[in-house]
Amino acid sequence: MFSENTKKTGCIEVICGSMFSGKTEELIRRLKRARFANQKIEIFKPTVDTRYSDMDVVSHDLQKIPCTPVKDPKHMLEVAGDVQVIGIDEAQFYDESLVEVAQELANRGKRVIIAGLDMDFKGKPFGPIPALMAIAEDVQKVHAICVKCGNLASYSHRLSSSKKLVVLGEKDVYEPLCRQCFNEARKED
Repeated sequence: MFSENTKKTGCIEVICGSMFSGKTEELIRRLKRARFANQKIEIFKPTVDTRYSDMDVVSHDLQKIPCTPVKDPKHMLEVAGDVQVIGIDEAQFYDESLVEVAQELANRGKRVIIAGLDMDFKGKPFGPIPALMAIAEDVQKVHAICVKCGNLASYSHRLSSSKKLVVLGEKDVYEPLCRQCFNEARKED
């Protein structure tokens, strides 16, 4: 049982995995639970993510929750105020400054829940996610199902020929693959 003298401690939780693995769905679930417990929440996403909505975080199955789009993670520190739980979606699109921002928010006693791709379309660690995983109190790697063989999928295979690191898209641009099917598909690229 918690007493009034119990200190609130912040923490960082990371939800990572491939495209179509349920990262945003899990983020929304955790945030709705916090709101149900009468905790004040704030959700952020990168301004570059406009796939479904400019002002909502939206999962592939169209669950949504209102958010604040921010270009620079440092803006989150200004908005956080008396918020208890902070959600950050599509974190791979932010630069490394997100790591310091997440640390600062957690040090202020906030629960910081971060969702993002852990690997890019080449199967390489993506953006600040690996560093966030290292400093997090909790990391959950979620998996999609490989569209080729039905095994657990950890890779986001890009179907287009673009070599740009960031290409927004859905099932028309990406497919989830297991390690073996990903390696076979990369040979054909």
